[in-house]
Amino acid sequence: MNKILIANRGEIALRVMRSAKEMGIATVAVFSEADRNAPFVRYADEAVCIGPPPSNQSYLLGDKIIEVCKQLGVDGIHPGYGFLSENANFARKVKEAGITLIGPSPEAMEVMGDKLSAKNAAKKYNIPMVPGTEGAVSDVEEAKRTALEVGLPVLIKASAGGGGKGMRIVENIDELPEQMERAISEALSAFGDGAVFIERYVAGPRHIEIQVLADNHGNVVHLFERECSIQRRHQKVVEEAPSAILTPELREAMGKSACDVARSCNYSGAGTVEFLVDENRNYYFLEMNTRLQVEHPVSEMITGVDLVKEQIRVARGERLTFTQDDLKINGHALEIRVYAEDPTNNFLPDIGKLVTYRRPMGPGVRVDDGFEEGMDIPIYYDPMIAKLITHGKDRNEAIARMVRAIDEYQITGCQTTLSFCRWAIQHPAFVSGDFDTHFVKKYFNADVLKTEDETEILVAAMAATQTLIQKRTSESAPSVSTKNGASQWQKARRS
Repeated sequence: MNKILIANRGEIALRVMRSAKEMGIATVAVFSEADRNAPFVRYADEAVCIGPPPSNQSYLLGDKIIEVCKQLGVDGIHPGYGFLSENANFARKVKEAGITLIGPSPEAMEVMGDKLSAKNAAKKYNIPMVPGTEGAVSDVEEAKRTALEVGLPVLIKASAGGGGKGMRIVENIDELPEQMERAISEALSAFGDGAVFIERYVAGPRHIEIQVLADNHGNVVHLFERECSIQRRHQKVVEEAPSAILTPELREAMGKSACDVARSCNYSGAGTVEFLVDENRNYYFLEMNTRLQVEHPVSEMITGVDLVKEQIRVARGERLTFTQDDLKINGHALEIRVYAEDPTNNFLPDIGKLVTYRRPMGPGVRVDDGFEEGMDIPIYYDPMIAKLITHGKDRNEAIARMVRAIDEYQITGCQTTLSFCRWAIQHPAFVSGDFDTHFVKKYFNADVLKTEDETEILVAAMAATQTLIQKRTSESAPSVSTKNGASQWQKARRS
């Protein structure tokens, strides 16, 4: 594999290119008109514009991307995440074109791309499942019987769903018909598939996922877990590895289950098996993501494994060069997603120009991004600016390092989630490890950030005023000094 095309944009495109460069592999970028001046376009060895800014006119044009590969003699395609990364039809066309997809087979994507078929595949290995319907349900009376059998509250979920779409919680049986109708309608609109199923609602769940790697020679390993319970709108915002609640025994059991899920669909490459863990530490299979995850860096930080390089090696037909016994957890890692969103306004997107953009640096700090100072954040795509990752010898050091890194991160021109993440990782519930996926709903309101902002503004104003007073004093009486060299402002701050 001498040349690969990255069918993606932004930070993940740049991240893949860097690993490819270290392996001596040439890279090709495809980009929309909105990304013409983006860093990933300049970094690639070759770059081709494939259309206007909207995704359906550029990054989702699978046939056009394959045609570019043929024209430039590309050996493999890395899809990143999002866009075409879990599109089985695209994967099949890539294979038919004689190009290697750096990812799983189309068949594995199809099995795991549908929640019901994924559950059926996993059942062959006796993976724990949340009690619920065996298949899709459309009859309201059948749905009511199932809900009463498994016990209220229940969750109505779209079979082809993700990101909270087509999902409804039902606490009262009389509400079920209406909520079911809404879930089906939303699933049809979002995924073109109205199939829904019902399962028991897990109270106080933790969202814990296991990173797996598999080659084409029957070898499967896991790279331990990631805790992803801090979410807003069912989307992750803070992730960490390892989880603060898993015992060695539970980690081993979940790791084995994750590897078995991969075996159930003859998986190859890097994938993530997601689980819910209830308040009694029972775990249940949720789904499998057949691609690289946004939060993969925390797994890399605690294991020392470059997941992109491993993906490429597997795609080239190589065997995994390590076994499960070779893998060890080294320290602790945190990742926060820096979005161009206003956390004081219900996390609504706040697109704008990056007037100031200065990355944090120092020991144990990693920034995966795709922007530079002066660039506009396009309105056409996900508003994530960067992923900020820290690594420490233990969880406390990783948290302290993240707080320091957030304070060093300078972004102006748009609102970001930095202040929210700083607040979240210092909250007593997070620090203690006693939290679940309802963290934001339980503890967060915009006032906590507004109060902090007002305090910072007041302190800054006081400091500026004191500086001005000192300057005027020194100009009129240069010989005057403060006892022990300390100003009244410094004394006030110490008191």
